[in-house]
Amino acid sequence: MTAGVDTPDRRGRTGLDRHGRDLTGNPRVRISDVEVLSCDWYVLRKTTFDYQHSDGHWSRQQRETYDRGDGATILLYNTERRTVLLSRQFRLPAYVNGHPDGMLLETAAGLLDGDSPEEAIRREAAEETGHTVGAVRHVFQVYMSPGSVTERLHFFAAPYDAVLNGGAGGVAAEGEDITTVEVPFAEALDMIRNGAVADAKTIMLLQWAALEGPFRPTDTPERT
Repeated sequence: MTAGVDTPDRRGRTGLDRHGRDLTGNPRVRISDVEVLSCDWYVLRKTTFDYQHSDGHWSRQQRETYDRGDGATILLYNTERRTVLLSRQFRLPAYVNGHPDGMLLETAAGLLDGDSPEEAIRREAAEETGHTVGAVRHVFQVYMSPGSVTERLHFFAAPYDAVLNGGAGGVAAEGEDITTVEVPFAEALDMIRNGAVADAKTIMLLQWAALEGPFRPTDTPERT
């Protein structure tokens, strides 16, 4: 008996080896086997499939995929002060892969955990920054690391009025220790260039804000 397959794992899930087996959207892909390698909290699978190449021949391939669920992120901005709100927190994967201290500046973000993207990002913004977000704008949704991670991230933007002293600090029970940082928008763009902002989702939202969003050039119409 295998946890997550025949018996419930720690999150009560079974049948995790069925994921992807019924896909029919691409006739050049035939999934033959899915093996659950780990389901401690998120799910690591090894999938065996046959792939038809452009010249017509088939090859058998295996890929590992890491399934942590989908997520959402939001850029909070103030056009009057020309500032944005970012969060600073420790990220172990970045730390062990060359970041000097693992303390990354990021837009507020989190997993959907069964909520809709808009519900989830309102929850995460409140937990990480202390702000109750009003109307939000859905900017785009992308696969962040499609070679190995299944996650699709929903990007949002919304204005904020004032900075709460100290922010919310995240959820202590989840080990979060988050500081809210208000940054002038021009400085935030410079931080991309000098490496002080090294998080992909944050860079994408800051560049969107500069090109098409709230800080776009005055002679450029906003895209909707």
